[in-house]
Amino acid sequence: MFKLVLLLLATLAASFVAAETAYFAFQTSPNEREFVFQLTDDNRIAEARKILNGEEKTSVHVMGRIIKRSQSYNPSYDFSLDPVTISFFSLAIEVCDAHTTYANDHLDEVCGAFLPGCFYCPWTSKLTREVII
Repeated sequence: MFKLVLLLLATLAASFVAAETAYFAFQTSPNEREFVFQLTDDNRIAEARKILNGEEKTSVHVMGRIIKRSQSYNPSYDFSLDPVTISFFSLAIEVCDAHTTYANDHLDEVCGAFLPGCFYCPWTSKLTREVII
C-alpha cells in the first residue's frame, strides 16, 4: 500500500513540473490572416511573452520547421510548425524566408528548393498576441 501511495505522489508531482503549453499568433504582413503556433518549452513561452510585452526587442521573429498538415488551433493554414523546433531570431538566411500565405499556396514545393529542410523563418513575422484555446 505504501508503494502505491508513493507512486501516486510521484505521478502527481511530475504533473506539476510538466511543461506548459501555450499558443501564439504572428503575421508576416498587416493584411494577412494570423498564423497560430504552439509552444511547449517553458523558456520559449517566456521568450514569446517578453516579445509581446516589449521586453525583448531584438530576437522577435519566428523560426521553425514546417509540418505539412493543419492543426485545429491554426485552421486558416494547411501547415503548422513543429513546437520543438521553434525559436526567435533577429537575422536569418534568405532561403527560409516567405510570407505565410505564399508558403501555404506553394506547400507542395516546401522542403525542396523552396524552404529547404522545411525550415521557415519569415523575416517580417511579428507576434500579434497570445492565443487562449
